[in-house]
Amino acid sequence: MGSHPNPLPTPVTPAGADGLAALLARPGKAVVALDFDGTLADIVPDPEQTRAHPGAVPALVALAPHVASVAVITGRPAEVAVRYGGFAGVPGLEHLVVLGHYGAERWDAVTGTVRTPEPHPGVDAARDELPRLLEQFDASRGAWIEEKGRAVAVHTRRAADPQGAFEALREPLADLAHRHGLMLEPGRLVLELRPPGMDKGVALTEYVREVGAETVVYGGDDLGDLPAFAAVDSLRAKGRPGLLLCSGTGEVPELAAKADLVLPGPEALTDFLAAVAARL
Repeated sequence: MGSHPNPLPTPVTPAGADGLAALLARPGKAVVALDFDGTLADIVPDPEQTRAHPGAVPALVALAPHVASVAVITGRPAEVAVRYGGFAGVPGLEHLVVLGHYGAERWDAVTGTVRTPEPHPGVDAARDELPRLLEQFDASRGAWIEEKGRAVAVHTRRAADPQGAFEALREPLADLAHRHGLMLEPGRLVLELRPPGMDKGVALTEYVREVGAETVVYGGDDLGDLPAFAAVDSLRAKGRPGLLLCSGTGEVPELAAKADLVLPGPEALTDFLAAVAARL
């Protein structure tokens, strides 16, 4: 294989070391699945301004031909992640799959189309109530509502006290979600209301089964990625090697504590993917 100027970071767990070794030894049997915001794209104050890190697409293009599949699993609508990621029509990414809305939607690069189920009626009902609910809380001034199609989210990053607004709204939004048969998913200064039965762990497990992968790599940055981490742990318990990557340096300690390898943000994560690709 020759020498490589950039040594690969070493996973801190034996299971992670096994996962990386399996990826390098049998890449054609591996699925590499990645979150979008905070993982392939830097977190920015306005989510509509999010774009993939400049190194992301080149790293995926280098990696994709060697592995069984590359998938992006995101809470965003699939079409939005494709647009913000710049994933459509890229030579080398002909078989990329984007699982949007936590797996409820699917975009395949092969067809360029999105498959989507019927919307959950509770989302529309909660969306109608949200503006009035936010007006009741002084702390929520500056918070804003993001329309996500099959889900709706409240961001507090622009509030005068972002963490205070997040804490003040958490319980009322949990009540709102419960009344309309939805789940509340907290994240990094964002609270998302979405239908039950949608999570990244279910999406990842089903996709790994579909592809028939023997090794699974998953990278994420937030609480919504914990179900995917748990799915990889479950697959490892059944004898399938896995590697868990955390993007970020401790913003979400619950995720970092479960990771095999913590990389300080999207730039480091895409550098890692490129370094893996260079060895295949």
